[in-house]
Amino acid sequence: MRLLIALAFVASLAAPALAADKAPIVVPPPPAGKGQIVFYRTGGFAGSMISCAMKEGETKLSSLPPGKYYVHVTEPGKHSYSVSSEAKDVLNVEIEPDDTQYSRCTIRMGVMAGRPNLSPATIEEWNTHSPKLKPVEVKAK
Repeated sequence: MRLLIALAFVASLAAPALAADKAPIVVPPPPAGKGQIVFYRTGGFAGSMISCAMKEGETKLSSLPPGKYYVHVTEPGKHSYSVSSEAKDVLNVEIEPDDTQYSRCTIRMGVMAGRPNLSPATIEEWNTHSPKLKPVEVKAK
């Protein structure tokens, strides 16, 4: 029995190392003349019961639970994306044609609910976190 416990312990130590060795997710380029932004949220306990519900204006784009990402293809130009719960956070970006940008959503503790934060991210940050992420499942309308 002790051997089984020891083997399980050793396997649990190796699991994060195996995940870190996975290659980053390569996001395909947007369609010609379009731009895109990749929203992602790393896993973790803080705010795990709350999704980042991303909107552009009044249009809901996606709900982003921990450990997920969403690719939003859009027209080039200025865009204003928001997340809200107990508080609201807004990310203003200029998306160029044929460009891919990245944004990370985090949830901090609030008084009654989580406080979302939407911030720009770099390709290097995406490459660090993406091996542990899965795409958001888009439901057919």
